[in-house]
Amino acid sequence: MIKFEINGKSTALDVDPNAPLLWVVREVIGLTGSKFGCGMGLCGACTMHLNGEPVRTCVLPVSAANGQRVTTIEGIADGESLHPVQQAWVDENVPQCGYCQSGQIMSALALLEKNTNPSDKDIQAAMAGNICRCGTYPRIEKAIKRVISNGQPLPQSSPKESAVNTSAAVTLASNATNATQATNVTTASSGVEIFEPAKREVPSKADTGVKATREAV
Repeated sequence: MIKFEINGKSTALDVDPNAPLLWVVREVIGLTGSKFGCGMGLCGACTMHLNGEPVRTCVLPVSAANGQRVTTIEGIADGESLHPVQQAWVDENVPQCGYCQSGQIMSALALLEKNTNPSDKDIQAAMAGNICRCGTYPRIEKAIKRVISNGQPLPQSSPKESAVNTSAAVTLASNATNATQATNVTTASSGVEIFEPAKREVPSKADTGVKATREAV
């Protein structure tokens, strides 16, 4: 049994501990705001917060969340009132297709909760792991700077309740488990173990046989 807090509400789930947190949140709990993009922790579409730290949940086993606090995009608004970061996204008309934007917002929020006045380099570094195929990067940066210029204190990205299935007794299919990528473990400043994708070799050109090592973010 895996027990953790999600968006301020406790949940206990009978699921495969190796199943990716993303799929447990989407398929078992039913919160679908966080998206599947690459399955390798490279694009950032699946970003949630684990005890306030942004993590790539497509490669994070749900067991890593046991006893911890998980926050998804659904958990940051205050009822009908958008979180200031979400409101800035609206004001700057950031989304185009919108698929990656929940992950973009969660990464931006993690940055702004730790650094209320980040430099351009700070913003670029914090957002480097989030890919937008529509190329909305200039608008994303403008939205982050709008939050900064507003000077509005940010509510912490946690305990907002969402509808959660607290008694699901579900074992995810083995193919979901097999999709989980190998991970390294690092320790965040909070002392929580954060699972991150290991380095992977990916072909630089399909027909040359030359390979380049890419660091997952």
